[in-house]
Parts: sequence; structure tokens; C-alpha cells
Amino acid sequence: MKSVVSISSSVRAVCQYSPNYFMTSSRGLIRHSDSLGRILKSDVSFKARLAQLCVKSSLGCFHNTREMGAVAQQLSNLPFAEEKDYELRVHLEKDLLPKTAGQPSIDTQLGTSASPTQLGHLKVEPLSVKSLFEVEVLPELLTRLKEASSNEKTEGLATLLGVCVEFGVDYQNSIVSRLKEEWRTHLSKTDIGVIHLCHLGEVAYNLEGKRSEIVEQVLDSVSISIDEGEALTQNETARVYSFLALLEDPHRCQDLMSRLHRHTEKLTHRLQAINISDIFHSLVALQQRQAIALIVKLSRRASRVFRSFRDEELIKVLAALMHFGQHDEDFITAMEKHLPGKIVDADPELTSVVMEFCLQMRCRSEPIFEAVAESFICNSEKYTTSQIARQIIAMGRLSYLPQCSSQMFKKLESVLSSRFSQFQPRALIEVLHSCIHLERFPLNFVSKVFSPYFLQRLQAQGEPLDKHALGQLTQLNLSISLECTYRGPRLPYHLHVKKFSSMDHSFESPVESYLYNQVKGPLNKLLEGKTYYSTRVFTQPGYTIDVEICLDEEGFVLPLSQWDHTHRRIALCLDAQDRFCSNTHHLLGKEATKRRHLCRMGYEVVQIPYFEFEKLRTQEERVQYLHKKIFPTIFRFYR
Repeated sequence: MKSVVSISSSVRAVCQYSPNYFMTSSRGLIRHSDSLGRILKSDVSFKARLAQLCVKSSLGCFHNTREMGAVAQQLSNLPFAEEKDYELRVHLEKDLLPKTAGQPSIDTQLGTSASPTQLGHLKVEPLSVKSLFEVEVLPELLTRLKEASSNEKTEGLATLLGVCVEFGVDYQNSIVSRLKEEWRTHLSKTDIGVIHLCHLGEVAYNLEGKRSEIVEQVLDSVSISIDEGEALTQNETARVYSFLALLEDPHRCQDLMSRLHRHTEKLTHRLQAINISDIFHSLVALQQRQAIALIVKLSRRASRVFRSFRDEELIKVLAALMHFGQHDEDFITAMEKHLPGKIVDADPELTSVVMEFCLQMRCRSEPIFEAVAESFICNSEKYTTSQIARQIIAMGRLSYLPQCSSQMFKKLESVLSSRFSQFQPRALIEVLHSCIHLERFPLNFVSKVFSPYFLQRLQAQGEPLDKHALGQLTQLNLSISLECTYRGPRLPYHLHVKKFSSMDHSFESPVESYLYNQVKGPLNKLLEGKTYYSTRVFTQPGYTIDVEICLDEEGFVLPLSQWDHTHRRIALCLDAQDRFCSNTHHLLGKEATKRRHLCRMGYEVVQIPYFEFEKLRTQEERVQYLHKKIFPTIFRFYR
């Protein structure tokens, strides 16, 4: 492992010889020339020895402490090889290291004719972390910081301690203790900006943990700043949220967050895309489900600045909205307006998260789904198996068959053939199960998932086969039995589920009591009593029928006592809002599949959708509506 001596010597040597090649950016990072970049990425054994010659050089080349911290962070990951790269030395001398008056050249110090193997005698006196920082670095930098402004001094102190964190210095070390004491004095006497306070708190947390005294001081100072209302800018607000999220202790600062939420609500109209993304990400980390008012306002603001989001920022926003189960119609509109044009070139993870979001919100968006399908055809080789699964699953469950479905499923078949073993077993079942919702039957792969080898692999994941996976396999088996000509292996009978009804409603949604109560009265009047129909009827394959009516060969409606003479069965589907996509009148994939299967089982399926029935105002209108739906021709009753 590299010694801290070598790292720090390298920092000072590079700064000593090439001060003109470093510039400090607003975020404290170092931008360097292409030539210096090649040096930082190449074999640096020569730079290590060059650094050793400069152990006693001054630190005047550091423009500020942030520059020193950034250089240290860049160099801390560099490997130190044993052999010197002679060409690198020549490159350093000729291109990067301008000589100043009185400064000897590198060749003078190392020998002009030195060969790559003649430099091994150069040694440096070993220095401890304590002597390096306490004797040479720290006094010089602290002296210079006395003349700095408040915020610059805060940033400098934070960066110095950040370097200690980077190097793994013990927080009880005398150097760190000296820095912390300087911090306490500085915090007690100075009005410091919120962003610099948060930076200070983050470094203290990384060094000492959430119980740090400095963290407590920072929280108190931030609390005072929030109470000043308009004093907090949008960037400062986002930074405070990020700092609180780092602490991962929402109960500790609940009062502070409540006041911060109220302040942010007033500020939402000025937030930029990056601020919204950071705040949403922090709200998730802090588990702030109760901040509904703020979440809604942030969602509305996000819809207005949607086109400004970068891919990684939009991923955070969508993940937060899914986490909180919130979305805004304006946000969906903005998605449909701006996403289709960028999906082909977007981060594949963004495309997959968009589809996850649409699925969770039951949003069946034609422009988005068409763009995703076209992107899948062009880019599926670049996608991970997880990304492929999430995109196909969303289309299946929302029952959307794109216009380019033929090319899309050919591409999916190609991907599954070439990468079958790469898919996690449960993800593969999810993909194949979603295909049947779109009436695309993956017979080539069904035979594989029903094979004993795959079923053993499914059980070998260390968990018993859950009812959800078994239910999907059962429905897949039922689909190929009812809708296909298939002669391959079947799902063993002992693995079949008996009922598709489940707590999570994955395969069918139970009848909604409100809609049933609305239909019950007119239905009783139409059939002249309750004895001519049955509710919540369980079928042998596992489906539950909302209302079943039976007829004999002549079309008479049979009472329950004579159902043994049934010739025709009518299944009434009382379809409430939860059986449809949220933004259209398209049935969800699971409901469309259930109706197809009921038809194949011999039922006459009659749909009673909520959006038609709720328009009817009088009892007579509802009775006539049911009559036309259930019995389009004259019917008779047994008496």
C-alpha cells in the first residue's frame, strides 16, 4: 500500500513544478491540462522520486486549501511502480515543468544521462503523518487561513480535515484535534454561509459519526439560518436536505425538518431541476412520507422544468415519486412531451425507470411506450437483463401492444435466446408471463421454464417457491393450454395454485363493493329476485367470477336450484376503476387475460364498466342498460 509520505510528497512536488497547470473550480475540483492528465494516469514511479527531492519545498504553490485537498484526492489512488519511466521524465522536463530563476532543472538534480535503472539510490527520510501535517503542512496553511474570509476559512478547514479522512487519519490524532479546536473557535465567532456549514458538517460526520459535537453545532447554526426565512437560497436549501440525509436520523432533527419543509414550500417556484432532484432524493433517504404538501409542489415544479433534467436527475425524481406513490397530471403531460424525443439516446436505466413509473402509476402512455419499443429494437443489446425485464413487464401489465410489436418481439426472442442463462429465474418468469397479456406466447421458452432443470434452479435460490411465482407459472401453463397448440413439458400439477385471488391482486382484482351495490338493485329487479344469480363464483382453473347467471338449452334463466341443467354460463365482470389504466379505459393486462381465458372456458363474458354505469341516473335506466348488456334478445324465466 502507498505510504502517506509518498502521496503527500507527490502532491507538493507536482504543485512545486507546475503551479500554472492547476485551476480551482467552483466545486473545489482540479482541472488540469491533457498532458498532466496523462501523467496522472500513467506509471508514476518517476513522479514519486521527483516528489522525494522536494520534501522540504515550500507550500506557496497551493493557491488555497481546496486545491491541496483536490490534488491529494486525485493522487491518493495512484499506484507507485518500482521501475522509472524515463520517457515520462523527459516529457515532464520538456512540456510541463517550466523552470524559474534559481531553480535547478530536473536533469541537474537527477543527472542528465540518468537511465531508468540508475535512480534507485534516491531515498527520502521517512515522515509520519503527524510530522508531515503538523510540522510542515498544517502550520503554513493555518497561518495563511487567518487572512482568509469567513467562508474561505470554513472551506479551508473542512478541506484539511477532509484530507485527513481521505488518508484514514484517526479522529483522535493530535492533528485532527487541533483542526477541530480551530473549527470550534471559528464557528463560535463567525457568521458562516449555509453551504459552507453543511460542507463542514459532512466532513465532521465522515470523521466522527453522527454524534460529533461539530455536527451538533452545524445543525444549530443551520436551524438559525432557516428561521431567518428568505435568507436561504434554493441551492442552500438543497444542500441542507443533503446534509440531513447524510445523518440518516430523521427523528433527531424532526423539528428542524418540519421548518425546512415549510420554507421549501414557499421556495418551490424558484427551484431548478438539480435542486428538485437533490431534495427529492433526500426526502426518500429521510423517509418523509408525511411531507405530502411539499412532495406535490415539487412534482408540479418538476413538470415545469422537466426539459432541464439530466438523465441521472430524472431517475432520482421518478424514484422518489414511486417511493411516495405520488404523481401529478402535469408531470405526466411533461413526460409525454419531452421524453419520446430523447429516449433513444437516453441512459438505459432512465428508460427502465420511466417504464417502472408508468407501471406503478398505471399510466398507459402511447407516445412514451412507442418510443421505448423503438429504442428496445435499436439498443436492447446494450441493456442489462434487469432493464429488459422492466420494460417488457410494464408493457404487458398495462396491455400495450406497440405498432412495431412484430420487430420488438423478434428482438426479444433473439435476446432471450442468446442471454437466457443471464436472466434471473424470477425475472425470466415475469417477462414470459407479461408476454401472454399481449397474446404473444413464448412457446420456445415455456418448454425451458417448465423443465425440471429450471424449476430446480428456481428453488435453488435459497427460498421456497412463493405463491406469486407459482401463480405466474400456473397462468402461463393455463394460457398455453387454452390458447395454443403446444406439446412440450407442462408445469407439474402439484405446483399449480388453486386460486388466482391473492392479497396483492396480481392476477385478478376483487369486485369493488361500491360498484356491486350499485348494480345489485337493478339486477334484482331485472331477474326478479336474488335466486337467479350467484356472486363471487370460484372456477376450477382458479379465477373468481363477480356475478354468474346460468341458462338452459332454450335460453331460460335458471334458478340456483336448477343449475345442474345449465347449458350456457354468463360471467358478469363488474369493472371498477382499479381494473383499468389510470389515464385510459383500457383494461389492465391481468384483466384482459382473465376475460380471454373465461371465454375459452365457455363463458359468455359481459363487461359492466364503471364509466358507463355511473352515467345512469335512474333505476329504470340502469335496468334497461343491464337488459341490453346481458340479454340482447328476449329471455324467459323458469317459474
